[in-house]
Amino acid sequence: MSGLSTHVLDAALGRPASGLAVTVTAPDGQVHAAVTDADGRVATLLASPLRSGSYQIRFDTAGYFAATGQKAFYPEVTICFTVENGREHHHVPLLLSPFAYSTYRGS
Repeated sequence: MSGLSTHVLDAALGRPASGLAVTVTAPDGQVHAAVTDADGRVATLLASPLRSGSYQIRFDTAGYFAATGQKAFYPEVTICFTVENGREHHHVPLLLSPFAYSTYRGS
């Protein structure tokens, strides 16, 4: 499998962050939108092969937190990363809570 995917977990509620709007901006400026599924995943944000360059994934945390009745400090989370080999799979998970978040390059 290759391309770009994400998985968002809500650490405060202890469950996947379903219904969270996600947009990705590719190096050529194209924007692609998706919403996390019931398991908090977007299996294919972008299909392979990816272009080399800088990407941004924006998570609409304000909309998600409002929908789940949580007050939060971060209205959005934007993760910037670089793709060097577009034939590899790039998975960018997000562990989310109202006052903190973390991410890493997953597999």
